[in-house]
Amino acid sequence: MTQISEMLKKGRTFSFEFFPPKNDEEQAQLVRVLHDLVPLSPSFVSVTYRGGRSSRKRTHDLVAGLKQTTALIPMAHLICVDHTRLELAEILLDLRKAGVVNLMALGGDPPKGEDQKYGELTYAIELVELAQAIGGFSIGVAAQPQGHPDSSDMESDRRHLAEKLRKADFAITQFFFEVDHYMALVDDLSALGVDKPVLPGILPIERLSSVGSIKTMGASVPPKMIEKLENAQNSSSKDPTGAVKRAGIEMAVELCQKLLDKGCPGLHFYTLNRSTATREIYDALNLNPATSETPNSNF
Repeated sequence: MTQISEMLKKGRTFSFEFFPPKNDEEQAQLVRVLHDLVPLSPSFVSVTYRGGRSSRKRTHDLVAGLKQTTALIPMAHLICVDHTRLELAEILLDLRKAGVVNLMALGGDPPKGEDQKYGELTYAIELVELAQAIGGFSIGVAAQPQGHPDSSDMESDRRHLAEKLRKADFAITQFFFEVDHYMALVDDLSALGVDKPVLPGILPIERLSSVGSIKTMGASVPPKMIEKLENAQNSSSKDPTGAVKRAGIEMAVELCQKLLDKGCPGLHFYTLNRSTATREIYDALNLNPATSETPNSNF
């Protein structure tokens, strides 16, 4: 059972993130994406905790399925919100029984339109401690290069992150678009005495319409990037959507290369359950896989 913390000690990791499907159509889409991306031999894949309490079974089923029927190494997301301590312990035990040893511990946001009935743990650090008490997990936590949207100031945000990361094994960042934001985060943590691996999260911008929603998630898109995307759209009368997507991928490749040049411990791609952009970035960076395993057709 391979742990992400052990991988990171040996070298760079390249990983993908998926969300669990809600219906048969999304399931079919995810299977197609897996067939496209597994040949890239990612170091691990992470599965988000999507849709509140109802996501509990979907996330478990997906990570367990990946573990049992593919060569992939899965990491399960888990959130504190809307679960009792006992429920969280049960989920963690179920993951261990399924052979899943990698965990992303998150505080989580209350589900929209739903009443939060439970929530005995408030912060991700409490979930980290619970997982450690159960034992056997390599534990990651989230980091926000530009600060969490709910933080009062950057200084307190960094202190809380450092406290959380001292207990965890590694961090994965929210997506960002300027290498200086990542480097400032790493430098701030180092100044606080924390030097554990921080994997940068990568999300290519494929549509201009997504810029607004990206901002609400705590990541600002630089004006120069927006200008490039707008120019791409305006310069192509035949395929403006495709031109924007190509420009977004090119800028993501540039960011990834800068991060690799700066010595980052790896790259974590937010796929949004699509494969094209990630494959194109891989090709542009010459990230040649060592093997070409494919998913079991029974998945």
